[in-house]
Amino acid sequence: MVSVVQLGTIDYATGLRLQQQLVALRKEEKIGDALLLLEHKPVITLGRNAKAANVVASAELLKKRGVELFECDRGGDVTFHGPGQIVGYPIFDLRGFARVGADALVRPGESRPSLRKTLGVIEFVRRLEEVLMRTCADFAVPTRRVAGLTGVWTDPESTLSRGGADATVRLGESKIRPDHPNPTVGLRPAGTDECVRPYPIEAKLAAIGVHVSRFVTSHGFALNVNTDLSYFNLIVPCGIPSKPVTSMRQELGRALDLNAVAESISRNFGVVFQTQIVWVDTLDALLGRAVGVPVKPPTDLRQLHKEDDTTWA
Repeated sequence: MVSVVQLGTIDYATGLRLQQQLVALRKEEKIGDALLLLEHKPVITLGRNAKAANVVASAELLKKRGVELFECDRGGDVTFHGPGQIVGYPIFDLRGFARVGADALVRPGESRPSLRKTLGVIEFVRRLEEVLMRTCADFAVPTRRVAGLTGVWTDPESTLSRGGADATVRLGESKIRPDHPNPTVGLRPAGTDECVRPYPIEAKLAAIGVHVSRFVTSHGFALNVNTDLSYFNLIVPCGIPSKPVTSMRQELGRALDLNAVAESISRNFGVVFQTQIVWVDTLDALLGRAVGVPVKPPTDLRQLHKEDDTTWA
């Protein structure tokens, strides 16, 4: 069973402290698996593999735009979190999720594959990708994986309708900013408020970066729903200068209800991880093992201090 809590908008430092406490409690088996869904105030985070040069904005510009800067222990490079983006932090014990073994192919005369009880880190990341791809499909946004890269990407070859006229990419109409190390992000045609992709290649919809300590996960994913894409001009997203960044709003040509997307994410977690999903009202309800139906974001977050960092991925 996975308990889901919606936290509303919180700053990144509070999110880190909250994860640290929940990870410690999960290791001690004082809570079950949990999924936090939230928005962050504008922040740029650098993972364990990040290069400082991938933050291209000056400190003065970051301050002017109200963007904080944090180093953290997740995998991956640099990314942005902010309003209109759904961030998910799964606090899972991977030993509780069955994994299909590499030798578990169904052979003649066998009814089902063998299972191993510890889910591997790579398979965990692939399941996160699957959750987000299914969520995007629920809103008619076609996606795919890109070989050698982590995350969820648009599928420019799909025949699924994208909705808005701005989602149609026409050959010969690319608008490139050669002065920027990632010239394909945050482009705005004159007289419009929407960004458009300059040419038909995969664009990143969701970033994934996780940390694993004694089988318990933290950090997770960030899905661009109604995100202001201009923030990505401050960085080289995920350290990949050749790929653009997009959002569900950009692909559909309209804003989405964040609660509807959050409900889709939680439902798809249940399907992909083959587990029951239970919504809880507040963090206190989660810590007290109480269950319920979400009514409103909690008004207070516990002040958290305990840390544990042994392994990461």
